[in-house]
Formats: sequence, C-alpha cells, structure tokens
Amino acid sequence: MIEFPPQWQTTTIRESFSIKQGKALSRRKQRGNIRRPFLRTANVLWGRLNLDDLDEMDFSAEEVAALALETEDLLVCEGGDIGRTAIWRGERNDCLYQNHLHRLRRIRDDVHPLFVMYWLWAGMTQLNVYEGAGNKTTIPNLSRSRLGEFEIPLPPLVEQKKIAAVLLKLQRAIELQDKIIQALRDLKKSTMQHVFTHGLRGEKTKMTEIGEIPESWNVVLFAQILEGSLYGLSVRGQKKGTYPILRMNCQVDGRVELTNLQYVDLNAATFSKYRLEDGDLLFNRTNSHDLVGRTAIFHVDRKVVFASYLIRLRLDTAVVSPDFINYYLNMSKVQNRVRALASKGVSQSNISASKLNNFKVLLPDRIGEQEDVVGALASLDRRLQANEYKKSNLQSLFKTLLNKLMIGNIRVGDLDIDVKDVGIQ
Repeated sequence: MIEFPPQWQTTTIRESFSIKQGKALSRRKQRGNIRRPFLRTANVLWGRLNLDDLDEMDFSAEEVAALALETEDLLVCEGGDIGRTAIWRGERNDCLYQNHLHRLRRIRDDVHPLFVMYWLWAGMTQLNVYEGAGNKTTIPNLSRSRLGEFEIPLPPLVEQKKIAAVLLKLQRAIELQDKIIQALRDLKKSTMQHVFTHGLRGEKTKMTEIGEIPESWNVVLFAQILEGSLYGLSVRGQKKGTYPILRMNCQVDGRVELTNLQYVDLNAATFSKYRLEDGDLLFNRTNSHDLVGRTAIFHVDRKVVFASYLIRLRLDTAVVSPDFINYYLNMSKVQNRVRALASKGVSQSNISASKLNNFKVLLPDRIGEQEDVVGALASLDRRLQANEYKKSNLQSLFKTLLNKLMIGNIRVGDLDIDVKDVGIQ
C-alpha cells in the first residue's frame, strides 16, 4: 500500500472522468460511405500517439458526435498492452476511436488529465498498483467498470501541473533525441551508399557484377581477404563462470556489445582456440531469414568466447581493414545479397562458412583509402552513440522521477516551474 503525502487526497477514475468505449471494428463497415480515420491500440503508446498508420471505418453521424475526441481526452488501452495511456492534443479534427480504447474525459476541475496519464504510466509499469487489473477471459482486457474502480492520487492542482510539466519536459527531450538519432541513422545510410559507390576521391565509377563501384576499386572473393573462420562453441552458458560467451544478442548496429551475458568454464586450450581478438568479425550464421547474416566487429578489451550460432571471421589485416569490411557487410543492399546465400529451414535460415567464402566484396587496393572510409563512417557512429547515451540517461532519469514524483517522494509544489505547456489553465 502506497503512503501518499498527507496533503494529497485520492479519488477514482469513475469519480474524475466520464468513460466511453469506441466503436467495434467491422470489415463490412470499413467499406461504408462515411469513412473516418480511427485510433486502435497500436496507435496508443505510453505517453504519446502514433498517427502515421490510421485505419478507416464507416461511422454514422450519431457515432461521429458521440466518439469525437476533444483536447485533453485520455485514451486508455482496453486490450493489448492494457492500461497503456496517451493524451489527445487535438492533432487532427476528423479522428475517432475503436472499442478496444477507453476515452476518459474529465468531469471535475481539480483533476489534471496529463498528471493522470503519467500516474497510470507509473502505476501500470513501475508501482504495480493495478496488478491483475485485466479481466482474464481468453484474451486479457481492461473493462470499463474495472478501469472506473482505479484509485488515483490527487495532489493540489498546482502540484499536479508542476509534476506533469517536469515529466513532459523530459519526455520531449527523449523524443528530440529520438529524432536526432533517426536523422543520424539516415545520414549514415546515405553516406555508406555514396562512399561504397563513388569512394571519397571523386573518381569515375565502373559497373561490376555487384553494382557500381569506384573505378580503382576491385571485386574480390571473401576467401581472398580471410585469414580463417571458426564456428562457435556448442556449450550451454551459465549465470556464472570464467569467461563470457557471446550470443546473437551481442550484435548491435554492427558492433559487439557485452550485454545480457552468460558464462562458461573452459580449459586453457579451448579458451585459446575460441577467444575473440580485436578486429574479429562475428557473423550470425543461423537465425530467422530477416536476421541471418548480421555482422558485428569486436573492439572490446575483455577475454570472451562465442557461441555456436556465430562464426568468427578473422581477416588478413595486411590487405584489408576489418572495420571497412564490417561497414560494407552492414549495408542494407549487401545484407540482402548475404541473405540470398541462406538455405531455409522450417523456422530458421543458415549460411555456411563455405558459402561465405565465395561471397564477393569490393576492396580499394590501398589500406589508407580503406581507413579514410572507416574514419568518415566512424565519426557518424560516434555522434550516434553519443546521442544514444544521452537518450539512455534521459530515459533513466524519467523512470526515476516518474516513480518518485507520483508517490510524493520528491515534491515540486513549491518550486518555480513553468506549466504553460501542460494545458488546462
């Protein structure tokens, strides 16, 4: 049981909001004469709406009047990720909603919808105050009556606004980092496409069996740049052990990251054979068809080995920069060529090391030119990682404050906080 500050009251959703469910989805009605866009649970995320992919359905004039959304309405998922809540800010004037969403419209002046949205976010995802809230039929759902029973804290209205303002500013900062990260990803993708087609020196291009490449570059078989390949260990990882064993989850955006580790104990000879060295590539030989062939480079100062669904590719550094090949293999069009090597099983696809030997890659003769390409792309990666780090820190701060603000462990009522962005004057 949560103990709120003595100055706070409590109320219920039913006492604070009118609750109305949307219209049931019907394929027949999706072909009607008065089709209107509507929100589904997929459009309602925690704290925000995604309006990029709206379905349409026929609504009568009466239904349009009854289901029209107003600014500051809350939308709560009845099914799917039950309880997930976002606020409607009048993004468009023609949008309705289906019956797997509850619309909450406030009916008392001392309740702030944005504060309640954040409270439901905290209550459902961190505080577990509504654990077991769904009705357990064949599909869990959150009924109108059950939602109406939810108790919510009620700080003074000015404190509700300040709490909402703090969390909204953090949420917007996270969303800004998302936009920056996506822009950098797009820039990296277009830069890779340009560099591996035209190079960095403005030279003419030529057509080859793998597409257009700089005129001075060559097409070679992977076997020509490979010092050796090795399938990983077929041993079960444990929570504790001497050496981390890397699995498929370690491949993140073309680099190896030591996350969610398992461990193994090995004798000296086995460890020496399967140890990863700086510049080794890890190739995902078995996975779903969409993921098989993923490649990541190892640049981690730690003694680790690797598991059986991965192949270690150790390149001949006298002729090739491993980072250059790693970037090249991670281009989307090259990944499509890699996946074309796969033999398909019932649920997984496989690419053998022998098939990879005959895979064709492009290569500048000069290591220096390869390193120039790596330098240009690595600078974008550093910017990406810096913004991902900022986003991660903001997310951690948001999670902490969401918890502590909502139970009164941190008080902001007496602080000078601008609340003009939270709405409802």
